[in-house]
Amino acid sequence: MDKRELAFMVSPGYKGCSFAFEELYADYYGWLSRWLIYRVGCSEQAADLAQDTFIRILRRNDAPDIREPRAYLTTIAKGLVANFYRRQDVEYAFVAALKVLPPNVFPSEEEKYQSLEALLEIDRCLQQLNEPVRQAFFLFQLDGLPQNEIAARLNISISTVKRYITKALLLCAFSNETRHNS
Repeated sequence: MDKRELAFMVSPGYKGCSFAFEELYADYYGWLSRWLIYRVGCSEQAADLAQDTFIRILRRNDAPDIREPRAYLTTIAKGLVANFYRRQDVEYAFVAALKVLPPNVFPSEEEKYQSLEALLEIDRCLQQLNEPVRQAFFLFQLDGLPQNEIAARLNISISTVKRYITKALLLCAFSNETRHNS
């Protein structure tokens, strides 16, 4: 859903939008946009994040139940801002990695896009894991450490390391399968 669709959906008379949502949007969109500009430093990005915030509320259809609108909106927006910065970090790291490639192996625009989307999906998947599971997975996959060394570093048992790695791999595999089947 883009900005035009949301603007249409909050226009008076649209049947899929409750009066409570219309009122929430009219009363708080400007405030939320200003709040977001302060956090991301860009009015266009802030407008996108404000729209995304209201889209989430619209999809949940819970506008009539909101008792503290500013607190509710900022809670959603904070998550979106964190996702924005995490995505930005992944994109910067990806661009930095591309810069060191020799020109003869430089990927096409389509390959770069597909690779970046795959990295972002992996990042989204790994963010669902709690910190010890993520640490064990990174030590195993990225650093290539054996499970007994991971156990010693994290001060956990080898069976816990195995469970953590399995959990991470299954989550990523399930996420990948779900993405391809939808």
